[in-house]
Amino acid sequence: MAQLFYKHGAMNSGKSIEILKVAHNYEEQDKPVLIFTPGIDTRDEVGHVSSRIGLKRKATAIYDETNLFELVQAESIKPYCVLIDEVQFLTKEHVLQLTKIVDDLDIPVMGFGLKNDFQNELFEGSRYMLIYADKIEEMKTICWFCHKKAIMNLRVDDQRKPVYTGEQIQIGGNDSYYPVCRKCHANPPL
Repeated sequence: MAQLFYKHGAMNSGKSIEILKVAHNYEEQDKPVLIFTPGIDTRDEVGHVSSRIGLKRKATAIYDETNLFELVQAESIKPYCVLIDEVQFLTKEHVLQLTKIVDDLDIPVMGFGLKNDFQNELFEGSRYMLIYADKIEEMKTICWFCHKKAIMNLRVDDQRKPVYTGEQIQIGGNDSYYPVCRKCHANPPL
């Protein structure tokens, strides 16, 4: 029976590499998968899943008007799994479409992304994944500054000074964000 999986973690916890690994494992057994990523993510190239270790793969870009259920349903060959990168950027409607893929098409869906933003507020996609996911798993990484588990994301400016206000969505990688523990988020040793 198919399920909706939500795998979340702070920056640098290996979410994108996990998607690429899962896709490889399915496809190595001749089991096709579909990979999606929000079109808002322009760090590397729109419509690509890219890991920090250099692996990259083409994916279908998701926009506000994208109907994920219709795209998956229209596939001529039923996929064995649907994989979503940066699931935090999805809308509530997208997450509900993912539940329909699981419930109506009996296809497992795995969404990977951040849980909370740099102000420790939930993203829309994260909120609804937490509500609707059958299984939730935390992907762990360590704090940029100490040995503790990172559970937050610290935004920094061009001078590496912490930023605690601003727009929720600012696309960036290690140049803009650090995975941090609660203590280092409040008092980063910069």
